[in-house]
Amino acid sequence: MTVLGLDIGGANLKAATPDRRAVSVPFALWKQPDGLPAALAELVAKFPDADELAVTMTGELCDCYETKRQGVNAILDAVGHAAAGRPVRVWGTGGEFVDVPTARRDYLTVAAANWHALATFVGRFVPTHLALLIDIGSTTTDLIPISYGLPTPHGLTDFDRLFSGELLYRGFRRTPLCAVMGARVAAEFFATTQDAYVVLRDLPENPTDTDTADGRPVTRQHCLARLARMLGGDPESLSEERLVSFAKEVRGDQLEQLSWAFRSARQNGDWAGNPVDEFRFVIASGGGEFLARRFWDRFGAYLGQDPPKSFWLLSNELGPAVSACAPAYAVAVLAAERRS
Repeated sequence: MTVLGLDIGGANLKAATPDRRAVSVPFALWKQPDGLPAALAELVAKFPDADELAVTMTGELCDCYETKRQGVNAILDAVGHAAAGRPVRVWGTGGEFVDVPTARRDYLTVAAANWHALATFVGRFVPTHLALLIDIGSTTTDLIPISYGLPTPHGLTDFDRLFSGELLYRGFRRTPLCAVMGARVAAEFFATTQDAYVVLRDLPENPTDTDTADGRPVTRQHCLARLARMLGGDPESLSEERLVSFAKEVRGDQLEQLSWAFRSARQNGDWAGNPVDEFRFVIASGGGEFLARRFWDRFGAYLGQDPPKSFWLLSNELGPAVSACAPAYAVAVLAAERRS
């Protein structure tokens, strides 16, 4: 009896089981929404022993859907196709699983709820402390306070969480550099944060990946060229040294924006009234753990804590592959534990 957790995003589809098998595949949902049922069925087929699906999602916000209601229903239709008769449960921000009809009716409680599932799972590691979970994905960053094992956010919807600072639309891979650097660079989709981090060797090259701003591979040379365009130049007019320096500026600005989100969340959310300096642990997860590590090294003193003792990576607990699919793993484990 195996529960398969699914995290259905706008750019990636992720699956995991409680025994720590995990698979992530790129899927540009906004470009091919009609292909989601087949893509999910192919992903589920990689786990032939799965007898139940536990689902969370963020893809309903894609602009291929006119409303979140439409997006949630389309995703649930695709899940139903992939499930092929298997039971399906959906995680909601009420802290529990609901059946598909309930998810359709209360669609705003299941929309973009993957961060809540992850925080609920991570809470077991800090049952007697206050903690902060920093999850940095390819597109967004979540800052989630956990109080004695339970998530205690200020907001539950994307709208409220963006306002409070608990959700920051900056990720380690897909964020356009013009969103990070503002008026100092070309306001064009010439490069993304991934280009900066490959140049800085925070991320590895991937010559088979062409999901980039210009459709050319994720190699350091192509990343340098994309960075050069952001400055109105090219690799012939701008030296590698200058472009590496620019990549460091990108990283620095993204860390500053993460610091701003932290301060905003502290002020606007009051984080359940808990003094920030009482946080005992800061936990990082997602493919952007390396960025969270740098953030804590740079701004950890803001909390008056000793970073080496209070900061840890979820990948050290679960392994890198599972950590990169952490919300899918979270719903798989939670569903297995809550089976009736």
